[in-house]
Amino acid sequence: MPVSPKAPRTLHRFVNSRRIQLCHSLDLKDDHRLNLFDDGTLMIRNTRKSDQGEYQCMARNSAGEVKTQNAMLRYSSPPAKPSFIIQPQDTEVLIGTSTTLECMATGHPHPHVTWTRGSGEALDGSRHLATSGGLYLKNVTLQDHGQFICHANNNQGTFQATANIIVQAPPQFTVIPKDQVVLEEHTVEFLCEAEGNPPPIIAWTKAGGKLPQEGLHTVLSSGTLRIDQMAHHDQGQYECQAVSPLGVRKASVQLTVKPKALPVFTQLPQDTSVEVGKNINISCHAEGEPQPIITWNKAGVQITKSGKFHVSGEGMLTIYDAGQADQGRYECVAQNSFGLVVANMFLTVVAIQGRHAGYDFVESSILDAVQRVDSAVNSTRRHLFSQKPRTPSELLAQFRYPHDPFTVETARAGEIFEHTLLLIQEHVKQGLTVDLEGREFRYNDLVSPRSLSLIANLSGCTAHRPGPNCSDACFHQKYRAQDGTCNNLQHPTWGASPTAFQRILQPAYGDGFNLPRGVGRHSPSGPHPLPPPRLVSTELAATATATPDDRYTHMLLQWGQFLDHDLDPTAPALSTSRFSDGRSCSAPCTDDPPCFPILLPDADPRGARAPCMFFARSSPVCGSGVASLVMNSVYAREQINQLTAYIDASNVYGSSERESLALRDFSEPRGLLRTGLPWAPSGKPLLPSCAGPPTERTGPGQGGRRARFLAGDRRANEQLVLTAMHTLWLREHNRVAAARSALNPHWDGDTLYHEARKIVGAQLQHITYSHWLPKILGEPGMRMLRGYQGYDPSVNAGIINSFATAAFRFGHTLINPILYRLNDTFGEIPEGHLPLHKAFFSPSRIIEEGGIDPLLRGLFGVAAKLRVPSQLLSLELTEKLLSTAHSGARPRAPPYADFRVFCNLTSVENFEDLRNEIKDPEIRRKLKKLYGNPGNIDFWPALMVEDLIPGTRVGPTLMCLFENPGVFTPAQLTQLRQASLGRVLCDNGDNIQQVQADVFVKAKYPQDYLSCDEIPQVDLRMWQDCCEDCRSRGQFRTFTQESRKKRSAQYSYPDEKDKELSDLISRQQDHLYIDEDSKNMTVLAKTKFAQDFSSFAVEIQKTIKALREQINKLEAHLRQAGCTDDKGIRRKDNEHWMKEDCISCMCKSGQVTCVVKTCPPAPCPSLELVKGTCCPVCKDRGMPADSSEKH
Repeated sequence: MPVSPKAPRTLHRFVNSRRIQLCHSLDLKDDHRLNLFDDGTLMIRNTRKSDQGEYQCMARNSAGEVKTQNAMLRYSSPPAKPSFIIQPQDTEVLIGTSTTLECMATGHPHPHVTWTRGSGEALDGSRHLATSGGLYLKNVTLQDHGQFICHANNNQGTFQATANIIVQAPPQFTVIPKDQVVLEEHTVEFLCEAEGNPPPIIAWTKAGGKLPQEGLHTVLSSGTLRIDQMAHHDQGQYECQAVSPLGVRKASVQLTVKPKALPVFTQLPQDTSVEVGKNINISCHAEGEPQPIITWNKAGVQITKSGKFHVSGEGMLTIYDAGQADQGRYECVAQNSFGLVVANMFLTVVAIQGRHAGYDFVESSILDAVQRVDSAVNSTRRHLFSQKPRTPSELLAQFRYPHDPFTVETARAGEIFEHTLLLIQEHVKQGLTVDLEGREFRYNDLVSPRSLSLIANLSGCTAHRPGPNCSDACFHQKYRAQDGTCNNLQHPTWGASPTAFQRILQPAYGDGFNLPRGVGRHSPSGPHPLPPPRLVSTELAATATATPDDRYTHMLLQWGQFLDHDLDPTAPALSTSRFSDGRSCSAPCTDDPPCFPILLPDADPRGARAPCMFFARSSPVCGSGVASLVMNSVYAREQINQLTAYIDASNVYGSSERESLALRDFSEPRGLLRTGLPWAPSGKPLLPSCAGPPTERTGPGQGGRRARFLAGDRRANEQLVLTAMHTLWLREHNRVAAARSALNPHWDGDTLYHEARKIVGAQLQHITYSHWLPKILGEPGMRMLRGYQGYDPSVNAGIINSFATAAFRFGHTLINPILYRLNDTFGEIPEGHLPLHKAFFSPSRIIEEGGIDPLLRGLFGVAAKLRVPSQLLSLELTEKLLSTAHSGARPRAPPYADFRVFCNLTSVENFEDLRNEIKDPEIRRKLKKLYGNPGNIDFWPALMVEDLIPGTRVGPTLMCLFENPGVFTPAQLTQLRQASLGRVLCDNGDNIQQVQADVFVKAKYPQDYLSCDEIPQVDLRMWQDCCEDCRSRGQFRTFTQESRKKRSAQYSYPDEKDKELSDLISRQQDHLYIDEDSKNMTVLAKTKFAQDFSSFAVEIQKTIKALREQINKLEAHLRQAGCTDDKGIRRKDNEHWMKEDCISCMCKSGQVTCVVKTCPPAPCPSLELVKGTCCPVCKDRGMPADSSEKH
């Protein structure tokens, strides 16, 4: 559009119908992109979207103006990613109001805007509304507090911007404290929690003022008010205040403090009497704060609910079917958290003369029972020992079958006694039209006390077992008897083998006699029957997962099993066939004695093969092991402990004189144990072979050597690592005996044997108490167990039944499903590792696959399985080996709830009451699904799912059982401070060269392992005789060390008794004469022998008194810090010094421990000793031969 250059010129641009005047000079100044040429042409450089619109050229002068038509400029931009024109900003908003987060974006194509929460949560569509200009939040709540994200998206990309909604809210209580009534000296907590924004501060006041300042009132970070050791003056009104800038909320509570009150009897039990066969109720009631729990004891054993006893919630004791065994003194115990009170009463059971229902069937039933039991037992023996075993259950039965004659006779008598009563009951039932008061039958009402005594006599229950001869005081003061007798001279049979287990709770038999809990009519009351043990195993215990222990090795488990085999094997059934018809227990699925099969649930994976699994009950002992010669009542069934109850290495030496003699090597008088063939690579001996049938199942194509080893415990052949442990300790005995023979060549074989046995037993005790048990019980348990307080002959050291059959089986939860076998660099051996089930019943693998070292390294070189409540038993155990839930808890142990009461834990009314000991809600859910009622829960499963006490490997109830006297009583514990299992492994493995300092604790190879030369050892020179004439010392049959070898001749070898006595009299006839009157016979000395002996006794008394005074002084020194060495020099705790060139000593906790350095083999033939050094040096490397320092 040409325009005169002199005319004024104006360019008008209409953009979107808006008129804008642009002056030439201004255009050039304000926007360098615009150029207006002289001819009126407009040029726009670097166009942008804002330039889009209609343009018009207009010329104006004084005469007027002229316009062109509108020209449209359309802008087409290149593709562009989104960008924000308006970004959302952080916004504060009061709760309950509304707000908008603005967000606008540009881009090409135009972006799509969406919103999300920063936490990833979806928007609430009813309150969060997206608009063209942003996000509208309606009625803001505390849940809206947080980050929101605005997303702008097109096909070129995504861009986002964030903003925070800061919700301001006045305080609101989420947990309101409640009034409480609490006993004094207890701790109370008032929970108080509030929310708001900003978060409120929780403050507490008492009666409108500040809290007391004595330090017993604490406000926790959560807002909870805790008051410790409450007194009466703490009672009153407390107020919780939630304070913030937006307001204050208050909540008041009332605290009532009640004085503590020991239980007080409001109704005392009274002495009473009852007729045989009748029921009786005995009332007892008490009050206190808190309300006491009533329990009853008889003979120191707590009574539990069973077919014999019932204790009501109010404390009334009911005794069913009273018999002479129920007569005696009972204790009513009222206990709360502040203490207990006890009231006694005496129950007299009166026998009424008259004809009993079973009288006519007594004699025939006895004869029938004898025939049936003997027939089944003989059939079992023929089946087990006259052919190769065919199944794992047959192998297990063969391994564990009792061999001690007295054990066999005791078990046989118990079975005959019980089966006789069963036969009488069956005869009586055939003539009844109704049941006896809803019970199967009443034993004491069935037959008279006289008939019961007859049954006991004819069955063998009252056969007299000669009492132990404890007259050889010299022997018993120095050594333990093989069978554990005379350990307690006041009670010689306590803890001996074979005797009945002890009880801390009465058994929970359904009929009060022998019927397992939950069988037949005697199921627990209520609508919830006990679940099949197999269902408990698969639903609660079985796991395919094994979590490694982060602290301890698999040796922790293996030592526990080895220790268990030193303490408590239950005598198994003498028969694996039914007494009723002789059929094998593996065929019918009925509870006919002695069979007790495990029924399989419908969905059980084993159910397709058979409806049940084989299981037989353990053997009973007559009358709960009562020593009376008169059995005129029915006693609850009790089991037999085949071993001694002491940690005395009976699994190495046997638990009877007969077994120990079979294990000894009498080929020369060196006190050794018998050994087998040497294992070729090391030349060290294996266990001796045992005569008898093969102990391994063999199938087609399985050849090779079949081994059967002999050891102090017959279970040594059950699994490989157990065999390895037995081999280890056989070698240790022979090593110690050989070393002591070299130090004391004048000792005879018996002395060497017993001295070595004493050291080995002490080593087992020391390893157990000092190294193993602290890891199981932790610091809390060892503190509760306390140290050895002195020997107490009133404590029965017998093993507790529930401990042996359930509690000590906690070790099953530590078993790895794989048995690791490691070479000397701790890698896998060529034969590979073994699935656990292949390690059972295969002792020949020791010979054929690398000896014992790979197995032992697999114990201390691999982590144990950690006991996790949801990972109890490996499938290798539940599907292929064990029936723990069935055998360990169900047949005889009271339910878990009864043990909680015994251990003073809270009683349980519902499954939530278990939350303190079983915190996992899923475990509690499973227990509820299985048992329905918390009173039904079996003992062993509940023990295993309890949470571990921190620093231990046991839960609260199991800890209680470990603390109970008679489980671990370290009487006469020998403190061999240098003894360790690592040292035993080094000395007796085939070629073990490296171990960690503590083989129970995990270590990294090789950095945390030590050479065997660095592991301390026991210096056996401390046992060397120091005497001028040692020829008569160490002779076992000298006057002060009379042999125990023939101590049982009076009952084991009656034909030798008279001869031995006559020999003794003939040897002494020159020195004795006999003065006999009508009542007494006195043996007097003809010479000075009596007077000399009297003087000798006086001197011994003085010596003992002097020794006691020295011991008291030593104990006083030990209680002080530091030690006194053998020269009387006072040493500080942890001080080290050299006693001699080769002996270094250390003071630790009042005990001086000295270690003898072992010199390595010299590299040269010519040696010399140099003063100030321990080991000889080579002459060409040491000092000159004529040096004055040489000696």
